[in-house]
Amino acid sequence: MRLGTALIGGQPTVVAALGDGLVPLAAALEAAGGDVLPPTLLAVVEAGEAALADCARALAFAARAENAALRAPMGPLLPPLVPGKILGVGRNYDDHAKEVGGPKLVEPRIFLKPATTLSAPGAAVRIPPIVTKPDWEAELAVVIGRAARDVPEGAALEYVAGYSVLNDLTAREIQFDGPVQQTSFAKSLDGFCPLGPFLVTPDETGEPFDMDVSCTLNGEEVQHGNTRDLIFNVPFLIAYLSRRFTLRPGDIIATGTPAGSGHFRQPPRYLRSGDRLELTVSRVGTLSHTIA
Repeated sequence: MRLGTALIGGQPTVVAALGDGLVPLAAALEAAGGDVLPPTLLAVVEAGEAALADCARALAFAARAENAALRAPMGPLLPPLVPGKILGVGRNYDDHAKEVGGPKLVEPRIFLKPATTLSAPGAAVRIPPIVTKPDWEAELAVVIGRAARDVPEGAALEYVAGYSVLNDLTAREIQFDGPVQQTSFAKSLDGFCPLGPFLVTPDETGEPFDMDVSCTLNGEEVQHGNTRDLIFNVPFLIAYLSRRFTLRPGDIIATGTPAGSGHFRQPPRYLRSGDRLELTVSRVGTLSHTIA
């Protein structure tokens, strides 16, 4: 399933993609004679397998030809959910680690992004006037499905609710040029985490070991990698993080970006007003947004 949050009748509504439209799942589930669906996608994820089964039931009911009235046209999407934590992983593709430079990492380099960084699919992200070096980073986002603490690597994928696409926007002058280099701060400005368009469940994506990750800027491909080139793969990251603190349902792991972001090009290239980005992860989807 491709689950998300859309504005329908001015209200944030849990939806599933169906063809080129949407199914408001609470209404479809009610029409199917089912239980009440939790009001947000985060609450659905927190409720676990039973709530996801209700989503599947509602989607299947709405997909019947005689139930076309339960469907809605594709409309404005919000970020699929609002996580408690967004955990980023730096320099996690071999080619990106080489272009950045520095010693080889022996364990993941972790940073944090607050939920206030979230931007919706299709949004125009505003760059603050103080930022002169805004940069892009296309990433596979992993959404945690149930509480995870001290998870063994071999069982880690059992804790995944689904996958999405994320742009880890970064103010490079904050990260590299100031008297104190601050990675989390550089990635934590309002709107600096476009996410979506949907949370795609693992039954649809398969395992995250061979997914292409790419980014186009104004129609030009500027990044292209594959998750098989991750230095620390998804199960390792879940296990590693869960040994340090509890991962909660809805928490997001931004798994890293391939080579090709603007700061490390020769000459460097930064985002400008009017730019359009399309970030794609195979079997997950394409996230599009602009720069205001």
